[in-house]
Amino acid sequence: MNSSVVMPIIGYMSSPYREKFGIPRQPNLVQVESYIEMVEPYNDVLAFEGIEDFSHLWLLWQFHDNKNNTNTLNQEPKFRSQVRPPRLGGNQKVGVFATRSMYRPSPIGLSVVRFVRVEKHGKSVRLYVTGSDLLNGTPILDIKPYIQYSDAIADSVSGYAQDEPIRKMVIWMETAQLQQQYLLKLGILNKKILDELEQVLSLDPRPAYQNDIERVYGMCFAELNIRFTVDENNITVIAVESNQ
Repeated sequence: MNSSVVMPIIGYMSSPYREKFGIPRQPNLVQVESYIEMVEPYNDVLAFEGIEDFSHLWLLWQFHDNKNNTNTLNQEPKFRSQVRPPRLGGNQKVGVFATRSMYRPSPIGLSVVRFVRVEKHGKSVRLYVTGSDLLNGTPILDIKPYIQYSDAIADSVSGYAQDEPIRKMVIWMETAQLQQQYLLKLGILNKKILDELEQVLSLDPRPAYQNDIERVYGMCFAELNIRFTVDENNITVIAVESNQ
């Protein structure tokens, strides 16, 4: 029996998440706008006819930048029967099929996002969404409409991930505020990106096992490099610079 399946890539995600550090651990925690650039022959606007009647979509995608998995869908990745979910502090192991870990037998992800619009740019077709948790450049395997009456289960139970993570307050040091104002003046930063950035930071992007309040962390978001510290209640931005 053939143990592998070859799937076509229909497009690639364009998002402000330029590295895995900082990506929300679930979709719809941060309302960042991103878009899927469709590739031939799937860049046909007729393929999206009727999609505006749905508020949300399912995206099926590939974990393409996971060094512990193979990089293609027709090769078998290294199998881990147990992983350490961040929601359990990164210390407790559970079965891989009881998690959404990237370390899976098939490097496939599933995210529900909010539909925004479809735009045609020359020969290109772009599908705009918000709430994505996908790295920039993520290959998209399929797009399906979210069906409210069947996909939303009112009495569902989500184990150790039943509640949304607690958000921290984002504080800007004076030097970082001056840098922020300078980047706003240059047009490198705008109010929309600033709001999205603060949403990302409020979720505490650190790995679960890191809790050093003295450590300065760095993160790339859109065209920005951000440095910050974390304590029990706050994220303190100490610097924000352009990476252009």
